[in-house]
Amino acid sequence: MTAFTKPTASPSPASDTPGQHSSATAACGPLRLRLLTAGLLAAAGGLLLPVDLPVAGWFREHDLPGDLARLVDFSEVFAHGLGAAAVLGVAVALDPSLRRAGARWDLARLCIAAFSGGLIVDVIKGIVTRVRPRSADLTSLASAFGTFGDQAAAAGVPLAKGPLEKSVELMSFPSGHAAVAAGMATALAWKYPHGLPVFAAVAACAAFQRVVTLAHYPSDVACGAAIGIAAAAICLGRSQPTAAAARPREMAEA
Repeated sequence: MTAFTKPTASPSPASDTPGQHSSATAACGPLRLRLLTAGLLAAAGGLLLPVDLPVAGWFREHDLPGDLARLVDFSEVFAHGLGAAAVLGVAVALDPSLRRAGARWDLARLCIAAFSGGLIVDVIKGIVTRVRPRSADLTSLASAFGTFGDQAAAAGVPLAKGPLEKSVELMSFPSGHAAVAAGMATALAWKYPHGLPVFAAVAACAAFQRVVTLAHYPSDVACGAAIGIAAAAICLGRSQPTAAAARPREMAEA
């Protein structure tokens, strides 16, 4: 008697590559979180407009304590173009995975994600006119909306340095430093997820420095950070690092 064997069901296309499906789902989570964070910061920028003038006025009359002021000033390195490039250079020097041939796209993504938001902000600055708090006559303004436009109350600040060059004192919105700092934090957290709290804290400190020094209003830094995170999120997409960060032993042996 011939034994009948029950035919086995052929696997469905979705079950052929369960690993790929799960990894794609996992990669979508951080992307949504980055975009959500950017959206919340953009909304916060609008909500902070009513406090822009009071905050600027307070920091015009008060200074931070010595050690705190030095810490805040030092954090600007993380938000400055050259400083951010130096941070990426240190990452390349310490992490052998960034020097491997197969991970060159990781380094490219880090650089693009870190600086793309700053480039977008530069374009916006050329279009939107807003006087910086250090140059505004804060006492004569009825609201923060008076800091925008060609008629913004600026004490002795010309509308332009030349026919095609707007004065830097009328380029307050949004904050380029905040955009670079937030983009840098987002890019580094993509490569080194466990360092997210540290990166976020340094970026927040760098953004706060712009308010303390009267270079920007709170709404400027919130919107700048939103642009930096959104641009970094788009650049990174759903991609994941091709190689994990090296362990301390690997770094020592490199």
